[in-house]
Amino acid sequence: MSKYIYSPTKQKILLSLASGLIIGLTHSPRVQWQIIKNLPKVFKDIDRKILRRILREFKQDRLVDFRDEKDGSVSIVVSELGEKLALRCQPEQMNINIPARWDKKWRIVIFDIPERFKMAREALRKKLKELGFTELQKSVWAFPYPCDKEIKFLAEFFEVGQHVRLLAVENISMDADLKLHFELN
Repeated sequence: MSKYIYSPTKQKILLSLASGLIIGLTHSPRVQWQIIKNLPKVFKDIDRKILRRILREFKQDRLVDFRDEKDGSVSIVVSELGEKLALRCQPEQMNINIPARWDKKWRIVIFDIPERFKMAREALRKKLKELGFTELQKSVWAFPYPCDKEIKFLAEFFEVGQHVRLLAVENISMDADLKLHFELN
């Protein structure tokens, strides 16, 4: 991500502030609708003191600016740098950096997402597949490289964080097929 945006709460706030830009650039009506639908929830779930503190940090980092309006209200305007960072936080644009050498650890994503969050569960599955994960079982996915930040972001973005776990595992029995799939020695 960036030195500026490292917590899921900050990512949510910046994405929400830049949602107009993201909606305009997203070609998927499903994603557009999901963003619009979740906007009120994002700010409702965040403590006002934390929100003010983060907005001050964003202003200090030149991610947003405050503009006084004629009616006495204050508008928050996302800067060009803020827009670029928000676009990097987009799940559609996300990718995982692959290191030159494998650290011989498997990253296992497991989840048990309730039926009432079926759309989020399916979106998470789709994104894991797009990122290159391989499915071991219905809700168990494997990947050989560090991906903690990306998984945490996706779980928070789809609002299923309490149902998703990430494990770093040194041994998986009968992993020859996985090594072959990921072209590892």
